[in-house]
Amino acid sequence: MINPRTLRFDDWAPALCGGEHAEAFLEDGSGTSLHFEDSRLQEVLSGTDRGVGLRFLRKNGERTFETVLGSLNSLDPAEARALSGRLLNGSARPRPPKGGPIEYHRHFVRRHPFQVPIEEKVALLQQADEAARAVSPFVKQVNAVYAERMRRFAVLDSSGGCRMGERSVVIFYVSVTAEKDGILQTGGEVIGGLKGFELFEEYSTARAARIAANTAVSKLDAPLAPAGEMMVVLSSSAGGTLIHEAIGHSLEADHIQEGTSPHYAGKLGQTVAQPFLTIIDDPTMPYARGSYPFDDEGTPAKPTTVIKDGVLVDYLYDRLTAFKDGRESNGHGRREGFRHRPIPRMSNLYIAPGKDDPKAIVRSVKRGLLVTKMGGGQVNTATGEFVFGVDEGFLVEEGRIKHLVRDANLLGDGPEVLRTVDMLGWDIGWGIGTCGKDGQGVPVSDGQPTLRIPKLLVGGREEK
Repeated sequence: MINPRTLRFDDWAPALCGGEHAEAFLEDGSGTSLHFEDSRLQEVLSGTDRGVGLRFLRKNGERTFETVLGSLNSLDPAEARALSGRLLNGSARPRPPKGGPIEYHRHFVRRHPFQVPIEEKVALLQQADEAARAVSPFVKQVNAVYAERMRRFAVLDSSGGCRMGERSVVIFYVSVTAEKDGILQTGGEVIGGLKGFELFEEYSTARAARIAANTAVSKLDAPLAPAGEMMVVLSSSAGGTLIHEAIGHSLEADHIQEGTSPHYAGKLGQTVAQPFLTIIDDPTMPYARGSYPFDDEGTPAKPTTVIKDGVLVDYLYDRLTAFKDGRESNGHGRREGFRHRPIPRMSNLYIAPGKDDPKAIVRSVKRGLLVTKMGGGQVNTATGEFVFGVDEGFLVEEGRIKHLVRDANLLGDGPEVLRTVDMLGWDIGWGIGTCGKDGQGVPVSDGQPTLRIPKLLVGGREEK
């Protein structure tokens, strides 16, 4: 077990003797998930995972580097030294680096989830199931999941850095399916954060289930969304899915260097968005799902503004991409676990609030779509093109919300959205999730104010 009282840099230093940079990522994690379906507990899964990942960056050109990576399912420094020797083939430096005292970070948890009886966790799921089914007889299926994970990790590197952290996360998700006359509709809600079990004193699982059920049932009688280009308002309640997927990934430095983000490569200092748009990635936000005190390479976390007043001012860097650009990392090197290599990733990405009244934004729409909850989608970072499902959307006419619609999709171009957004609310809303990239998943959150896009293609169809 990784312990801040017993972890010593000197024990691991002999394993950090290669390349221009070397690091050891130590991890000790455990987790439990409960799956509730068909009004009963279906599955309980628990597990632990511990080990160390070693990485060496070796220069083989002016700004090109070779990465050597290996891992062990062990936290034994002696085994790590042996692995280092195998990875480096005898090319290790003769003297190990010297390190200082450990820097320890732990966020506040009032009620540790591992200390909560399983019966209390099952009761949360039972309450959610009952609340969803009480909404309507058209509710046919309720799937509720509770998950918790505690993770201790440490990053030691060849410059002498030694940082350790502890992370406790709880997540609740409910999905509701409603059926009527052969039509199926779904609704979902998620609760989670960098907290302990006290999260459920702030957010009710029963309320989340009712919201999900009402969404699913309401869509049963909703007309199909109309198709065509129209004005679209993304409510703050939709979260920042669009900004994360359609724009955020394109600002990660590996995509820039690989040439798969042509809209933003080589455009630092240029205007790429409306002058009232500022986009920030901030891993220091208290209790947010994507937050961390230092990244998975040991670089201290700090807010990074990528677009300021419409001007592209920075990218999201890890250590390797920073080396290639001859600069310092800005703390966005993240990895799923000790078996994975760190890559540039978002944490908590958001559009800073603007000055417009959110209600006035809706009133300004002559005919269009108000999106209050986003669904899943796909994005091509090379072209910026995206397709997103709309979980909850309303037709707006003459500034008034007319009625709910179903089966809508949004199709467009992320960079073009940044250039054409013409109203930005003073509010902000957040979504949470797990971001996938290169086969790795990391926790994130994303946020945005209510905003208006003058013209966006809505995929839908008229009723026959």
